[in-house]
Order: sequence, then C-alpha cells, then structure tokens
Amino acid sequence: MVIYLPAQATEDTPVLDELTPREIVRELDKYVIGQAAAKRAVAIALRNRVRRQKLDPDMAEDVMPKNILMMGPTGVGKTEIARRLAKLSNSPFLKVEASKFTEVGYVGRDVESMIRDLVETAIDMVRDERLDEVEERAEQQAEEKLLDLLMPAQPEESESLERTREKLRERLRAGKIDDRMVEVDVRDRGPTFEISTPNGMEDMDLTSLKDVLPGLFGGRTRKRKMRVAEAIDYLIQEEEQKLVDMDQVTRIAIERVERSGMIFLDEIDKIAGREGGHGPDVSREGVQRDILPIVEGTTVNTRYGFVRTDHILFVAAGAFHVSKPSDLIPELQGRFPIRVELKSLSEADFIRILTEPKNALIKQYQALLDTEGVKLTFTQDALEEIAGFAARVNESTENIGARRLHTILEKLLEEVSFEGPDLKRKNVKVDAVYVRKQLAEIVKDQDLSRYIL
Repeated sequence: MVIYLPAQATEDTPVLDELTPREIVRELDKYVIGQAAAKRAVAIALRNRVRRQKLDPDMAEDVMPKNILMMGPTGVGKTEIARRLAKLSNSPFLKVEASKFTEVGYVGRDVESMIRDLVETAIDMVRDERLDEVEERAEQQAEEKLLDLLMPAQPEESESLERTREKLRERLRAGKIDDRMVEVDVRDRGPTFEISTPNGMEDMDLTSLKDVLPGLFGGRTRKRKMRVAEAIDYLIQEEEQKLVDMDQVTRIAIERVERSGMIFLDEIDKIAGREGGHGPDVSREGVQRDILPIVEGTTVNTRYGFVRTDHILFVAAGAFHVSKPSDLIPELQGRFPIRVELKSLSEADFIRILTEPKNALIKQYQALLDTEGVKLTFTQDALEEIAGFAARVNESTENIGARRLHTILEKLLEEVSFEGPDLKRKNVKVDAVYVRKQLAEIVKDQDLSRYIL
C-alpha cells in the first residue's frame, strides 16, 4: 500500500492524509470563493481516495473513483477547484478540452493521448522529486570533478597537494575563480529534429533508432571551454542525470498515475447534442464513445508501458448553455455519478474575489506596482464600485464570471501601470470617484463596453 504525500507539510501543502473533508474545503476556500456544493463533492472524492489506499488490496481494487460532472457558466471556478485539488493531493494532474479530440479515423488528437500526457506529467513530477533528493550529492561530485580539471592528477599525491586542493576548493566556493576558463567534456546534443508518426502512434519506441544513430541523439562528447561558473552548473546537471534512475522514476510515475491520477475534462458540453436536435451528430457522439472506455477503465499503451485507467479520477466540466447533461450518451452519463451545479457569481462574490483569496487580483496588482515603489491602496467603496461594474457588464453582455474582473482592473489601472516608473507621487489611492472617472463612460456605452470590457 502506497500513499503519495508531499515530502514535507507546509502551510501551502498540508499532509493530505491528515485533512478531513471539512479541512479540504477550507484549503479550497483560500483560492475559490463560494461554490460550496462543488467543493464538498470534490472534498469527499479526494478523501475517499485516501481511504481507498488504506484498504486491503483486494477490496481497494473494487472501489472505483466517483467521477464528478461540474455544470456552470464560465469563470465561476470549475477549473480552479480541480487544479487546486490536484495540487493539494500532490497528484498527477492534466487539464484537457474535450473539443480537441476527434473520433478514431478522423485527423486530430485521439482520446488516449490524454493518458499519455498524464504519464509525461507524472514522470516530470517524480523526476523533480528525485532531483531534489540527489541535489546535494550531485553538487559534491560536480565540485570534485571541477577540482580535478583545475588541478590535474599528479603522479604522487602529497600533503602539500591536498592543502592546495582544499585552498582551491575554498576559492571556488567563495566565487573567486568564477571567471577562470576550464575545458569540459560536454555531451553533443546533436541536431534538433521531429519525427512525425501516424495518428495514434505518437509513442513509437525510438530505442532501436537511438542505437543505430547514436550521434543524432547526443551519444558523442566534445571538448568545450567555459567559465568556471558555467562549468559547475553544467557538471551539477550531468551528475544529477547520472544519479537519477529513470527506470525507477518511470515505474513510480506509472503507479502514481494509476493510483492517484486526475484528469480535468473541460468543455464536455461541446461534444454533447444541441438543443432541439435529435441527439449528437456522428462526430461528437463518436468522441463520446471513444472517451467512454477511458473513463470506465481500460489499458492504454504508452511509450513507458501499459497504463490502467480504472482508478484515475475524472472531473468533467461544461457551461451547458445550449446543450444539457442528458444530451450526452447514456453510458457516459452513468460514468459521472456525482453532479454539482456551480452558481453564477454575485456582486458580493466579486468583492470577496478581489480581496480574500491568497492570489487575489488586488494583491497581485499591488505587488506588481510595488516593484517600482508605487503603493497602491483601494478603498472599500472602490471595491464595491468595481464589483458593481463587473456585475452590470456581465448582465448586459456575455457572462464570463470572475474573468470580467481582469478586464475591468486592467482598464482601471492602465494609466497607473503606464506612468508607474515616472510617477512623482508614489502613493496611489483608488476610490469610488477614481473608478467612476475611469470606467463610467465605457460601461455606459454598450458598444464600447462590448469591445473594451
């Protein structure tokens, strides 16, 4: 039984095994405002994943993940909830758009490519973890190699040579010889080229090709002169690659994908039928039928081996403005037993979104302008005015949810951002009067607001 957790519990990455569903919701609240029902559903799904990994292997094999279907307009937090959930659980996570896939036999991406992409993501995650583990050893070995290059081996080692080497080590660590030139054996990367393969064969095994043409794949080395500062960085990277066992990384990554992988399938409503029609057309229904076995549980062949999808958690999302979940084929509907509807954001939600989350927009703009010494402050009435403008524009044009705040704030702070480096008065106060002055005319003109906001 393996439970994958972050290496160390920090304020940003608490230990998942210790989090109750209520605490998972509290973590999500730091980044997503509102949407209590959706948070509750994903918190239960995540907790059940931890519970499953504590079961006997025979029982655990039969406990399937309860996939989630999120319904709600754009910009209300569907993607953010899934992304934060994956980060919280330290799981391999992939966001894909269902509309990118085509039915088998058509030109385009096949649905199995999402599993291959998820495996690549997991391998990157595990490799980074292993690199962190071997970093100290790699630095030590790289330092010894560099000292060997700076002080070639002598026929007879003596105490004086050892003292000289240690002095050279001290100077190297102090950065006093960073500009000295040294000759290093570097791996010849070879020319960059791309091998095109037929649809569905992206993962063809290139091992034999590498054996036949080693020169093309960086099998040769050559001498290159570089500064000591560059050489130590290069040697550390080389030592890290030697210390990381990629076979082990691949095994762990595949196991992690199979046990705790998560795929966010966005825009699933785009492959559902249209309202008033007679169900999905052939192409869209074909994509649904191709997605079905992946979600239900199958085995996908990747360049790293076979990957089972039985215990990957799928979170699907869509606005469902034109179509509705019942327009999906019945078999696919049945694979998403948990359904949650995300509500449209209110004016009060916009005020909270501007200030409360850890990555709140107001905090981002304040930090950006603070790099140039500009102290940006917002009054409460300014926040209410911004939220009011966002709500009104969403009502009168397309409702794009919280993303409307990005366009409004960018327009509101355009002058300050442009003049920032040259401002004599570095304290800028944004109040309701300032907001109305910058935005009132644009919001009043319907045609103008459509293009600008």
